[in-house]
Amino acid sequence: MDLQQTITGFDLWHLQLPVVSARDHGIGRVSGSCEIVVLRLTAEGGSQGFGEASPWSVFTGSPEASFAALDRYIRPLVVGRRVADRAAILQDAAKCVAHCTEAKAALESALLDLTGQISDLPVWALLGGKCRDTIPLSCSIANPIFDDDIALMERLRQDKVGLIKLKTGFKDHAFDVMRLERIARDFPEFRVRVDYNQGLEIEDAVGQVMDVAQFEPDFIEQPVRYHHFDMMARLRGMIDVPLLADESVFGPEDMVRAAREGICDGVSVKIMKSGGLSRGQSVARIAAANGLMAYGGDMFEAGLAHLAGTHMIAATPEISLGCEFYQASYFLKEDILETPFEVRDGQVIVPDAPGLGLRPDLDKLTHYAVRTTETV
Repeated sequence: MDLQQTITGFDLWHLQLPVVSARDHGIGRVSGSCEIVVLRLTAEGGSQGFGEASPWSVFTGSPEASFAALDRYIRPLVVGRRVADRAAILQDAAKCVAHCTEAKAALESALLDLTGQISDLPVWALLGGKCRDTIPLSCSIANPIFDDDIALMERLRQDKVGLIKLKTGFKDHAFDVMRLERIARDFPEFRVRVDYNQGLEIEDAVGQVMDVAQFEPDFIEQPVRYHHFDMMARLRGMIDVPLLADESVFGPEDMVRAAREGICDGVSVKIMKSGGLSRGQSVARIAAANGLMAYGGDMFEAGLAHLAGTHMIAATPEISLGCEFYQASYFLKEDILETPFEVRDGQVIVPDAPGLGLRPDLDKLTHYAVRTTETV
């Protein structure tokens, strides 16, 4: 094990990955393709580590911003540094460019993957050790054509996936109620969560959230815009169903405020919005210290980012409500990993191999790339 070796390679791919259908959320639609940025770090001994930035322009940022943050601002802080300097590199990266949390998440993932490859340890071991071998998978129901989502739920039933999250607030309230009624009637075995993705206007929020709460979902997530902390707190006090925050809480700093102001009963932890795996763990621990729940959310990700999130959750007992790492299996036409991201009987399997456990297929990166850079 030689973590003293320097990082000599820093390569990027901006990818457009075709998807199987449109998906509507309260703040926007994804159709045709989703875009990610893949980072590869190479150490002087030849070991490689990979990370993925999975932005969404209406939520965390754009792929162009992630690419530029990594290529222009973060690259000079990494090349020539020792693999062992991970904490210092991440500290420097946090300061060199504002926001761009997805780029910083990709950097930490690649550094951890590289460290794990060299030290023969899985990433979860570098994050404190494993507390679980499997993670329950939740799949989001967000197709504007509900008949297509019925077909998806039939497939999920066959695959023994027991959790679904209904995306609401992108059409009208009657559409949301109709789908909840249909799911309760035809798919009673599913545990249902509801996510508005900020889709409700203030004047509609109370009535619609109270209606949806009568269906007794596991939780209702982020009904209003991220900055409406007062309304979130008000809604929380009006319903018996747990209210979760997503867009209102990016990193640990937001979690402190959310807990102090009582806006939620739990939080969606995403490495793309928190800025990395370590900061995601901090969000979950702050939530738990305040008696709040946490689950593993995601963006529009490929399997590489799913792997990073899986290792984080495996090493974070405070994230207890499962994960949403479904895109590689149920949304992308083709994932980028050499071997499939493993889901078995509705459970994500935590890898035990060194680093992230699986590698991207370089031919797929080349095939789907719209822009690349190499170390200079």
